Amino acid sequence: MTIIDLSGPGTSAGSPNLRGYLAEPEATGPFPAVLMIHEAFGLNDIARRQADRLAVAGYLTLAVDLFSDGGPRRCLVSTMRSLLSGSGKAFTDLATAHAWLEQSGRTNGKVGVIGFCMGGGFALLVARDGFDAAAVNYGRLPKNPEAALLGACPVVGNFGKADRPLPGAAARLETALDTLGIEHDIKEFDGAGHAFMNDAEEGPRALCPLFRVMGIKPDPDAAAEAWQRIEDHFAKHLRD
Repeated sequence: MTIIDLSGPGTSAGSPNLRGYLAEPEATGPFPAVLMIHEAFGLNDIARRQADRLAVAGYLTLAVDLFSDGGPRRCLVSTMRSLLSGSGKAFTDLATAHAWLEQSGRTNGKVGVIGFCMGGGFALLVARDGFDAAAVNYGRLPKNPEAALLGACPVVGNFGKADRPLPGAAARLETALDTLGIEHDIKEFDGAGHAFMNDAEEGPRALCPLFRVMGIKPDPDAAAEAWQRIEDHFAKHLRD
């Protein structure tokens, strides 16, 4: 598992110091590939373990660091502005990381995208940008889902019914994908809250009690099913 430099010619509109965490399967390639987009807390240990998990499942996984040029404190606001506007440096960085995977010479020609929380919102917005499958985990929906998702690849989505920041998001996403005729499998997990797929609590220690009250915490049972749904989806659309 390696930190790689994604910066170089042609990335002037993106992060000049763009980096990513590359998790590689142990088998001999070529492999199906996955671009992973982290939560609002950045490319931390939880995110790296999520990338490692996909590598163990056989996917060449590049977890791009959208906070490469200063960490969450300096980059979170501008990255969230990109998410809300649907444009900006974050999308250039994602396109750069996608191109790196395609040009690596190590894939079978299929690339998926997966995101969690903030990254789930980005995964939705780039699902029509040349990916073969998308996995959206408690991601914020765009203001006009039907317009933003026109032409998207097949989508699997995992949401928590007790997710207070995203009430009704799963149903709205399913309606939009139904309307557009896009293949999808969306599920809302009873009792699960936001960030339920994390394998540990995250965020500033002082905020952890508040997060628990808000239901932002791991749910191992729901997470296990959600991961299986993702692996089934990627196996169907990314493997030869």
